[in-house]
Amino acid sequence: MTGAEGASRGGVGEWTAPFREGLAAGLPIALGYLAVSFSLGIAAKMAGLSLGQGVLVSFLCNASAGEYAGFTLVAAHAGYLELAAMMLVANARYLLMGCVLSQRFSSNTPLWMRALIAFDNTDEIFAVNIAQRGDVRPARALGTMVLPLIGWAGGAALGMIVGSVLPSLVVQALSVSLFGMFLAVIIPPARENHVVAGVVAVSFAASLAASVTPLVSGLSEGVRTILLTVGIAAAAAALYPVPDEEGETREDVPADSVDGRQPAFEPVALSSATTAVEA
Repeated sequence: MTGAEGASRGGVGEWTAPFREGLAAGLPIALGYLAVSFSLGIAAKMAGLSLGQGVLVSFLCNASAGEYAGFTLVAAHAGYLELAAMMLVANARYLLMGCVLSQRFSSNTPLWMRALIAFDNTDEIFAVNIAQRGDVRPARALGTMVLPLIGWAGGAALGMIVGSVLPSLVVQALSVSLFGMFLAVIIPPARENHVVAGVVAVSFAASLAASVTPLVSGLSEGVRTILLTVGIAAAAAALYPVPDEEGETREDVPADSVDGRQPAFEPVALSSATTAVEA
């Protein structure tokens, strides 16, 4: 074997092993996404999307609250600007998560690769990648994305197919599972943090009030959701900012710390408000 051949095989090996490691890490995420996106496929079918449209949306938008918000607005025949604004608000936390993850790549990681990894930087994939010690390896991050993408799009396809063959009453009953999923998302952090619990309670109450108040109820559902989400999350962030311990540095706290304090980069109030208002 020549030196050039050895270097070439070494380069391939440097990518293959981390990529396979990422595939293994992404398998349990993919299985969870399969169940979640099945309910979203039902929602897409009820919104009037075709099989191809629903699968494409699920492949491009791996975010349960954001995707459901989009399907809700599509069913309400909302405009493109309203839909885009809702997507921005519902998925704003991923901008912050992307900024955090970008700081963990080596300086020679090309921009196109960072952008590709950011395409599917979901909550679960972010947690798996950020938990790595040292620099995040691009090959592992890309491997982690593959199976969850397939699981999410595949689950949506199954949901839409099932929604096409089952009676309408059964489909409507299955759609309730999506609200159960939302409750499963917001209840655990609400039990651990009284601020999050307050945000959830206020969001539910404000959403109900907005739907019956004369002036506000005249607004479209998407506009109401945007106003409530931004307003409640901003108020919670202003009244209850995340405290920084004196003398604490980035190295002192693990990136995936779960010591009872929410990390500064995780906009819990925004995520909880969005989910509660939509539910």
